Amino acid sequence: MLQKFDERNRDLIVSVGGCLVHRDRAAISPFDSSVQGGDAVWEGLRLYQGRIFRLDEHLARLRRSAAALAFERVPSDEEITGQISATLRANQMTDNVHIRLTLTRGVKITSGMDPRLNQSGPTLIVLAEHKPPVYDSFGIRLVTASVRRPSPDCLDPKIHHNNLLPSILAKIEANVAGADDAVMLDHRGFVAETNATHLFLVAGGRLGTPATAACPEGITRAAVLELAESAGIGCDVGDLSLTQFYTADEVFVTGTMGGLTPVIAIDGRNVGGGTPGPVTSRLTGLFADLTARSGTPVV
Repeated sequence: MLQKFDERNRDLIVSVGGCLVHRDRAAISPFDSSVQGGDAVWEGLRLYQGRIFRLDEHLARLRRSAAALAFERVPSDEEITGQISATLRANQMTDNVHIRLTLTRGVKITSGMDPRLNQSGPTLIVLAEHKPPVYDSFGIRLVTASVRRPSPDCLDPKIHHNNLLPSILAKIEANVAGADDAVMLDHRGFVAETNATHLFLVAGGRLGTPATAACPEGITRAAVLELAESAGIGCDVGDLSLTQFYTADEVFVTGTMGGLTPVIAIDGRNVGGGTPGPVTSRLTGLFADLTARSGTPVV
């Protein structure tokens, strides 16, 4: 799976530190913390018909992540929403848009890891792109990566940080194997997530999904759990092995980039006969209904 360039994005206007600028002229300082050490937090948002899905939840997670990293200042939700709205208006965007929201610790007075060197900031970056769901709705293929998700005592996944090298290394392995994405295990060998999404399985009519000990608490994942409960679909959250995913009736992934996407093969094993299953299809429909009738108006 390789995303294609969308010509509508050729002349994007990006917001950097509150300044709206053409994508080719957008820049941050080489002394910014995101450049110096990946010292930043981020959120992926999706715009549906002028409304951002679960914006409050995304901003709350951004704020929690910044607090965990001891950022001295975080813009208010109103400031952030205002810059998002301004960026969307500048690009005349209303639907099928993905927004990458990045908050760095800010600019340092000299190179170094010490946060006390950050005497200017933070830096807020709003990157909005025309981007429909990126995965094939007929299903994707996964392989298991050798790279593992760290335990919370190494780097807590509840901090939605910009240090994405483990995911990138796993994605490289998926590319080499000719797969769409990679399954990542935790330090004990249980399934955590993929390099970019959360995983669900269906077995005997019940959902199963890994606990969030080694992966972020996904916004889309939480929405799917709520939809399943409302629809009377039971769900078990806990430790799940690769074998349980290999032998599941259905598997799907969730995330802002792609919504709900069926998985049709893992490590060369067909899942559910290699076609999307009925529970996945039902939840996909329920999720589409939810995004069509909810969200925070921003344009």
